[in-house]
This record gives sequence, C-alpha cells and structure tokens, in this order.
Amino acid sequence: MNNTRIAVTSRSFSKHPVLRAELEARYPAADITFNDRGQSLAGSDLIDYLQGHEKAITALEILNAKVFSALPKLKVVSKYGVGLDMLDLDAMKAHGVQLGWKGGVNRRSVSELVIASAISLLRRVPAAHLEILDGGWRQHKGAELSGRTVGIIGCGRVGKDLAVLLKAFGCRILANDISHYPDFYAEYDVRPVTLGALLGDSDVVTLHTPLDASTRNILSAERLALMRPSAVLINAARGGLVDETAVKMMLKDRQLAGAAFDVFEMEPPQDPDLLNLPNFLPTPHIGGSSEEAILAMGRAAIDGLQYYGDPKMVAGAAAPDCLNI
Repeated sequence: MNNTRIAVTSRSFSKHPVLRAELEARYPAADITFNDRGQSLAGSDLIDYLQGHEKAITALEILNAKVFSALPKLKVVSKYGVGLDMLDLDAMKAHGVQLGWKGGVNRRSVSELVIASAISLLRRVPAAHLEILDGGWRQHKGAELSGRTVGIIGCGRVGKDLAVLLKAFGCRILANDISHYPDFYAEYDVRPVTLGALLGDSDVVTLHTPLDASTRNILSAERLALMRPSAVLINAARGGLVDETAVKMMLKDRQLAGAAFDVFEMEPPQDPDLLNLPNFLPTPHIGGSSEEAILAMGRAAIDGLQYYGDPKMVAGAAAPDCLNI
C-alpha cells in the first residue's frame, strides 16, 4: 500500500522541533517533505514544491485556482494559522480539495497583544521610549485602560476572548459584528452598536474581522474621522482593513492619539513616515506568535490532515458531521 505524502510549506512549522516530532510520530518521516531550505514559496515554486503530495500543511502561501489545477494529486490542505484569506475556497471545492482547519486557536495570544498595545498607547510608551533613546528624560502623562470604553469591531473568537479579559479592567465594552451573540453580550455586559456609534464613543478601537470584500477598507478615511482625537486604534487582525495613509495623517495632525498595527496591507511595511511616528506602535505580525499559540496552531494543522471537510462548510464553522471523522 502506498503511503500518503505530506508537504509542509511553512518555514516556522518546519523548523519547530516539537511540531516536527509530533508530525513524524503520526506519519512516516520518509513521506514528509519539510521546508528545510526556508523557501518563500509562491507561484511556480509553490507548485513545484507541492507536486506529488496528497496532503499539505500551508501557512502564508497563496493557493488559488492556478495552483490547484496544477496539482491533481493534492486532496487535503490543512491550514497552519487561523486566517483563510490565502486560500481560494471556491477553487478548492471545484478541484475536490478538502480543508483541515480550526479557528480561534491563537485567540489568547492575540488578545494579550491587544491589551499590551492599548496600555502602551494610552501610557504613551512609544513616544517616551524614543525620547529616552534620543537623550531626553520627560515624564509623559498618560491614561489608564481601566474604566475606558473599548470598541471591538468583530466579536468572533478573538473579540469574545478580548471582551472577557477587558472585564478585569472594568472597561465598558461596545461591539459591532454582522452576527449577534445575545447570550455572550448579556453575560459579559457587552453593548452591540452600529459601527458609527462605536467609532464615536470609544477610547480604544480594536479590529478583529477577517479580510474579505465586505471588510476591506472597513475603516476608511471617512469612518476614521468619526473617532475621538483622544482615542487609539489597534489592528491585530488583517492588513487591508484600515486606510493606512489616513491613519498616518490623523496621527500627524493629532486627530488620533495613537495607533498600533501588528498587520499591514504590505508586509513588511514600506512607509517610514508612518513607522517612525512617536504615537505609532508597529509590530511584525506577532499576534499569534506566542509559544503557546504556535503549538496550538501546529497541533491543529496536524489534526487537520486527518479531520477535514468541505472547504466552505469548514470555514463557516460547520457542524462536526461535515468532517471526515
């Protein structure tokens, strides 16, 4: 009987000793191709790498119709990480490729980064840090997160986890989501509001939506203008959700007190004017990069090689009976 060949495109998974060992404990090492050369795989290079494999663990690589049509043997893609915008789910389905995926496994890692960013911005840590490096020594008067109004755009897995943590700070929590979660909102005293009301009434605005046609540029220049000049903005979700140029101008003109971005429309970002602002806190897409989250995402990806289903149903948080379990 022929063994199933598995390709791991992710560089971080490939070099993680625990995840490698756990994958090799389930499948023969001879049947696994790790990205040991650390290649950034795209287009024809990605197709060549995946050629001849029946299953794959992928991360940030873009798999579209062209890729799937060139890989007739590929039957299962298991996603390492929680975002699915790199995968053309319609093309997957059309080519008979199944999806292994579990959402929300990095939610605590992201939530903690959001809280760290909010406190840093409110206490003006980035500006104080830069001044010390420049030889200055000045006490900045900031604000506490405790008791502030926090607006959560997208109250899914990460948004809910963040709301739970924010209750310890006594925050007033507003939420805007296309779905309604009355039981959760009631339990944690979350107030659902329109996007405009959230932007106008929040001291901290944080984004937690996927990136798709309905959310791209959801915070346009016009919507950003609704925010208070004393407010701070955090994006630890996806690049492309926010008009980055508008944010830069608002930070320069003090129409926005601060912003922290862990994700950018182009990564790495190419705008030094934005990156060097004293009231801007950039991080290099580390929201899900705690050791705990990396292990959780990796183990979910390993499970996804065995437990998988129709791409659209899995992505839509389908019932367990749609999965191959």
